[in-house]
Amino acid sequence: MHIDALRTYCLALPGTTEHVQWGEHLVLKVVGKVYVIAALESTARHLMSFKVIPENFGDLVERGDFVQAPYCAKGQWVALERQNNVSPRELQALIRTSYDLVVAKLPKKTQAALAGGEKGARVKPRASKAATSPESST
Repeated sequence: MHIDALRTYCLALPGTTEHVQWGEHLVLKVVGKVYVIAALESTARHLMSFKVIPENFGDLVERGDFVQAPYCAKGQWVALERQNNVSPRELQALIRTSYDLVVAKLPKKTQAALAGGEKGARVKPRASKAATSPESST
């Protein structure tokens, strides 16, 4: 996913802000909490990192396009090293899951505000078949 497409997708998610941190990394946050880190330099080893549901962590790492994210693997973060077998649709689903996981940890009042002010609304992490199956990227 090109950096412009990543920005467009993520900035459309409620509460998302972008920051350049740690040298050459675009950091996407929701209410100050990181959910995607993307390399801005073309020579970076890891294209982007994000949080995944525990059930998908091992499967993604075994596929070969993903590795355990440096410094964040304990928190179930993966790093995308190459996009050979990862479709843009699957990548968007994985990014959305990361966003949802982070939002789910926010206070209920904040979650409701992000969901459009619906009282008691919660954003739940979505697990998709596309996020776990390499066949879905073809």
